[in-house]
Amino acid sequence: MIEGIDSITYSADGTAENWVMSKKFFLDWGLTLVRESTNELIFETLNGSQVLVLAPDHKSLKDCPAMEAGATLREVVWGLSHDTPTNAIPAACLDPHGLQQRFQHSIKRKIDIKGVPTNPFGITARVDQPSPIYERAVPIEIGHVVLFSDCLDAAEKFYNDIGFVTSDRYPGRGVFLRCSVRGGHHDVFLLQIPNKPKGVNHVAFTVRDIHEVFGGGLAMSRAGWKTQLGPGRHPISSAYFWYFECPVGGLIEYNADEDQLTEAWQAREFEPSPTMFAEWAIEGGLDGHTRRQPNAAAGGKFLTEKR
Repeated sequence: MIEGIDSITYSADGTAENWVMSKKFFLDWGLTLVRESTNELIFETLNGSQVLVLAPDHKSLKDCPAMEAGATLREVVWGLSHDTPTNAIPAACLDPHGLQQRFQHSIKRKIDIKGVPTNPFGITARVDQPSPIYERAVPIEIGHVVLFSDCLDAAEKFYNDIGFVTSDRYPGRGVFLRCSVRGGHHDVFLLQIPNKPKGVNHVAFTVRDIHEVFGGGLAMSRAGWKTQLGPGRHPISSAYFWYFECPVGGLIEYNADEDQLTEAWQAREFEPSPTMFAEWAIEGGLDGHTRRQPNAAAGGKFLTEKR
């Protein structure tokens, strides 16, 4: 059984500036740098899933063709449960977009981390305990990958054939897939937009709870990184998000509180629209210093106070 993403590999664009920027970005993102050399950077999340940033001429990339020009995603490694026979799935293959997919017994560590419980009306789960305020995010794991597709039907069949389950669809435009029957809403989302070439859209990192989405996004804003959209909430997966531009390709997302599905779930179909993508979202993000939208007046000691 596929348990989730063990690692992803990006290729940098070959410039010294992009290399330095990529290192700073993932450190600010909250990952731990575990190995560094002149042509590779290896980062870890809390559970040991890895992000590799490699120079474009790195020998490990020879079997991982680029889907698009420039810095981009080159490989996704999926972790298998340790009772899964190694011959159950090919060790490596290319998906219909040319993205390398590799499979191995999972390297992720078991960790005891829980987000803070909420107190919705009628359910008191947090007592004599305030919700946390995070000064920054420290991602737990790599949550999902989203690709621009130019062959949606073939790509859905490819992932179904290796064990992925379709969770929901935008007919003819997008497919959400989870890597096992029981699990989070999606591990892969394929998005087909007319005249849009194949490539990486974004990679999502799971954090503890909505409070860490906010804390991480504010910290990235204070560090000078550019918000693409967020914070906000997806109505289809119920997850909270905050997207930033990523120096090694596409976007990157803090993500929390997605729906958990079982074999009882029936895939739904939706018509694409801005409100289906986001129930609500803040354009341009929040400034990490004023806690308001960028360029908003700071006010006095309280956000509502006028100078």
